Amino acid sequence: MKINGNSVRIGNVIEHQGKLWVATKTQHTQPGKGGAYMQVELKNLIDGTKTNERFRSSEQVERVYLDESPYQYLYAEDDNLIFMDQQTFEQITLSKDFVGDAAAYLQDGMVVDVSSYEERPISVKLPDTVILRITEAEPVVKGQTASSSFKPAMLENGLRVMVPPHIDSGIRIVVNTADNTYVERAKD
Repeated sequence: MKINGNSVRIGNVIEHQGKLWVATKTQHTQPGKGGAYMQVELKNLIDGTKTNERFRSSEQVERVYLDESPYQYLYAEDDNLIFMDQQTFEQITLSKDFVGDAAAYLQDGMVVDVSSYEERPISVKLPDTVILRITEAEPVVKGQTASSSFKPAMLENGLRVMVPPHIDSGIRIVVNTADNTYVERAKD
C-alpha cells in the first residue's frame, strides 16, 4: 500500500530501495527555504543496518504489513531453534543468530510472535518479561543502602543481571527481556 512520505510513523515497516525497513525515529522538518519533509531513521529488518532518509509529501512510499503469528518454542538443535505455529502446527527452524541475544530467554513451551513477509520469517518477538531463578548472587557489601545500590547476579540461563541487595541465590525474579533488567521478585 502506497502512503504519503509525510505519513511515515515510528514502527511503520516500509519497502525502500528493494529492502524492508522499520521506522525508528521520525521528525517533521519545515526549512525556511523549500518544502517540508519528514526526516526518518530507518533500520533494516534483515541485517539491522541503519540509514536516514528524507521523504517529501509529494513522494510515495510502499508501506508493508507483516504477518504476525504465535509460535511455540519447542527445542534447540545445534545452532538452530525449532518453533511450532500455534494455528497450523507446522514447524519452522530458525538459526540462533537470527533470534540474536534474545535466544537466551527462550524456555520450553514459550509462546513468541514471529513476524513474516511473504511467508519468510523477519523477526521474533519474545514476551516482555520472563521469570528466571538466580543461581549465584554476590554478598551484600556492608554500608550499601537498599534504595540506591544493586549487586550482580547470575541467572539460570547464564546471563548476568543487577539485582537489589535483598535478592539471594535460589530466588525467582522477573526480568525484562528487552534490556536484561530486574523488574521484581516473582510471586511464588
